[in-house]
Amino acid sequence: MVSSINLSKNVCVIGGGPSGLVAARELRKEGHKVVVFEQNHDVGGQWLYEPNVEDEDPLGRHNFLKVHSSIYASLRLVSPREIMGFTDFPFLMKKGRDMRRFPGHKELLLYLKDFCECFGLKELIRFNVVVENVKMLDYPILHKDLRWIVKSKEKTTEKAVEEVYDAVVVATGHYSKPRLPKIKGMDAWRRKQIHSHIYRVPEPFRNEVLVVVGSSLSGQDISMELVDVAKEIHLSAKSINISEGLSKVVSKYDKLYLHPQIDSLHEDGRVLFIDGSWLIADTIIYCTGYSYSFPFLDTKGMVVVDDDRVGPLYEHTFPPSLAPSLSFVGIPRKLIGFPFFECQAKWISQLLSGKTTLPSFDEMMQSIEEFYYSRDVAGIPKHNTHDLADFEYCDKYADYIGFPHLEEWRKELCLSALKSSDVNLETYRDSYEGEEMLKEAYESPHFIQLKAEAFIHEAHMPTSMPI
Repeated sequence: MVSSINLSKNVCVIGGGPSGLVAARELRKEGHKVVVFEQNHDVGGQWLYEPNVEDEDPLGRHNFLKVHSSIYASLRLVSPREIMGFTDFPFLMKKGRDMRRFPGHKELLLYLKDFCECFGLKELIRFNVVVENVKMLDYPILHKDLRWIVKSKEKTTEKAVEEVYDAVVVATGHYSKPRLPKIKGMDAWRRKQIHSHIYRVPEPFRNEVLVVVGSSLSGQDISMELVDVAKEIHLSAKSINISEGLSKVVSKYDKLYLHPQIDSLHEDGRVLFIDGSWLIADTIIYCTGYSYSFPFLDTKGMVVVDDDRVGPLYEHTFPPSLAPSLSFVGIPRKLIGFPFFECQAKWISQLLSGKTTLPSFDEMMQSIEEFYYSRDVAGIPKHNTHDLADFEYCDKYADYIGFPHLEEWRKELCLSALKSSDVNLETYRDSYEGEEMLKEAYESPHFIQLKAEAFIHEAHMPTSMPI
């Protein structure tokens, strides 16, 4: 629904990564007063590489992690850079930087720093500040003007501050808190176990017998990197029906082996698999994904994380009983992230200003229940609730605020990259064959206009932006 009311709110955004930055921009464009809390010294969130992980819990079982980023040194994008950028700020190649179509993580961080500089967002951000608690003001008296008490602490001075905000936008990401499997004997296994959250470089694993648990993106990348240093690598996958690309890699290297799931771990170092085979390993690396975690957020049970289902959330963004004063940006997975974050941020901003309104509480709850039911019927596990992999959903979401649908070339590039990785896992980033689609993208009037605007923006930016 559309409303003519225009209200300005005092809004707290938690997180200075991609979702937090675009949320801050959209909120300010809509006339809101914005403060962004960022626990690190710079913007980037997950993309702010942190090499020092010695003091982190190897399995990341603590609620408050010391290290936010899970990026390893060699990580490169799995999608072409052209589809990654925000809709009005393309992720262009720049001379003197990483000009590969699938660049390394540092290049995406520089893009985010460019975005931050271009739109003057740094002035909104409080760096090295940890949000310790977010709770409702005057609970249990809930009303339409619900406000929030945000308690934060400066890392350097340890000075704690409590402030009141009209709205809170949670943009903390979901690739930090390790999700671990439940394996018999895991707690008693006396050798080294780590989650990929703290994996950075291969050298510490030289000449070791390794078990890598998980055959998705990080498991594939890390296994291929470790082949050059490890004595043996045993990749444990949920399903033996792996992609053609991974199958080629396994057959190529005589010290890379494929196994089914682990049955149990034993004190003498044995790793027993469900097919009865076993081996003695030095280290187990769990590439088993991440869980949603909001240890600072107190909603009195109105928003919970149940087996990685964050809810109830209307359209993965708004808790019906607390919206729009509380919202989440960046919960959905397996979609083209940056444009979707941008769309979420615009909707939140317009709701807070009164330009649009949400459906009734009952209507939102009904929509959520219908969505959960559809996932259950499709046999999708609860922990995959927010794994969307659906362009049509992105377009439907955009319709709520009149945001443009994803361009066809962007969708085609995404699918083409996925197909290429399935066939040529080791080489697809450097032998990509989507040139025709890229030509169509670059020659589109919209992209030409954006490129021209980007050069105008760049002319007003500093010549060097060190990390």
